[in-house]
Amino acid sequence: MGLCGSKSKHTVATRDIDGYFSQEPTPPAVAVEATKESPRTPPPPSSGASTILGKPFEEVRSLYSLGKELGRGQFGVTYVCTDRATGATYACKSISKRKLSRRSDRDDVKREVQIMQHLSGQANIVEFRGAYEDRNSVNVVMELCAGGDLFDRISAKGDYSEREAAAVGRAVVGVVNTCHFMGVMHRDLKPENFLLTTNDEDAMLKATDFGLSVFIEEGKVYKDMVGSVYYIAPEVLKQRYGKEIDVWSAETERGIFDAISKGEFDFESTPWPTISSSAKDLIGKMLTMDPKKRITASEALQHPWLKEGGEASDKPIDSAVLIRLKQFKAMNKLKKMALKVIAENLSEEEIKGLKQMFSNMDTDKNGSITYEELKTGLARLGSKLSETEIKQLVEAADVDGNGTIDYIEFITATMHRHKLERDEHLYKAFQYFDKDNSGFITRDELESAMKEQGMGDAETIKEIISEVDRDNDGKINYDEFCSMMRSGIQKE
Repeated sequence: MGLCGSKSKHTVATRDIDGYFSQEPTPPAVAVEATKESPRTPPPPSSGASTILGKPFEEVRSLYSLGKELGRGQFGVTYVCTDRATGATYACKSISKRKLSRRSDRDDVKREVQIMQHLSGQANIVEFRGAYEDRNSVNVVMELCAGGDLFDRISAKGDYSEREAAAVGRAVVGVVNTCHFMGVMHRDLKPENFLLTTNDEDAMLKATDFGLSVFIEEGKVYKDMVGSVYYIAPEVLKQRYGKEIDVWSAETERGIFDAISKGEFDFESTPWPTISSSAKDLIGKMLTMDPKKRITASEALQHPWLKEGGEASDKPIDSAVLIRLKQFKAMNKLKKMALKVIAENLSEEEIKGLKQMFSNMDTDKNGSITYEELKTGLARLGSKLSETEIKQLVEAADVDGNGTIDYIEFITATMHRHKLERDEHLYKAFQYFDKDNSGFITRDELESAMKEQGMGDAETIKEIISEVDRDNDGKINYDEFCSMMRSGIQKE
């Protein structure tokens, strides 16, 4: 199910019903002002285990006012919404929990939110702002794309030159490449699932609707019959496929399933005789029946027809990964250590995409990422950095100082900062430092933890306490700790 909504999707799917859902709301903790006389000792927060999103209920209307309806789908309604604090406008998809009758439907919503969080910050992917669940609905706030979808733009424009088509193709294939590199298989790519930010001719394309998307698991053979009829890959019909299905992207209207199964496509009918041989070469490679022989998204971006002016674009793009690494670089050592504690306690489900991305960067599979591997990996995500900048990022993420980035260090530096919304994550991190459970991190406790991590010195400890200790009592309480962890996070 898509969070952004679209036209009829011709979507086919098979899912199992595996139980019913019980919902018990978790009352939010009451905030108490911390004082020197009565510090707020952090209570163990509720895990929100009985909710769909796994966190306590939160009313979206306390943060956003909902306006006119934008669209209506099978599971919910999309509205324009306005941030009460800033006045900025976004889109809010309100999904009725009453309609999520099967556990698989609820799992799909949770997974889609996780995938949007994971991909958030990429140039051609709709920006995720937050997800809020109450007793009746799950509300997902995201970037508002006012220019309609690519299907409508193509229909309205009528004719495209090959150069214009290549520009659109670069954006679409670029999204596929980014998703695959970041460990995500979309599974429902089509023009309706690409939105335009504005009505302008040169508006940016944004991929949306990750309702059928999954985190890629190495070696797993996928069997679910999902996708849209006109764009489905032949191996999906055989119920044995992998991420290569995202590269199969052509509308075959003759017999649809039958033609796809046989790998039939026609370069003889109009308009193909007038299309360049280079364009047909690329399309033929993208529609190769054998997924192992099919061109990858990364290879397609280097194809002469898809390249801008015959060469890759020189425009530098800061990917979500790079933004997170830069943010990590600027953090104080207490915050870096706390993030490492959080990373070590994340579930396998929460780090699926990052695990795949680490594997993609760790090309020699030795369990750590070197300077050269990071340089190559970031280049694949579209970033053009100097050697000095990349070395600085390695040094920042390399918490133990051995010259490379190991698995936990990579998760620590690149996990999405939405993880800091979760009180239970912050509580566990605070407990790591507050050894005597006094409700404070003392100078001695901070020194002990920093020595344990091999990164402490007296001057650094003094700087951290000075920066974080807002009430100047010489120690860090839970409110001060949470404020530090949640501050200075650039929206991606």
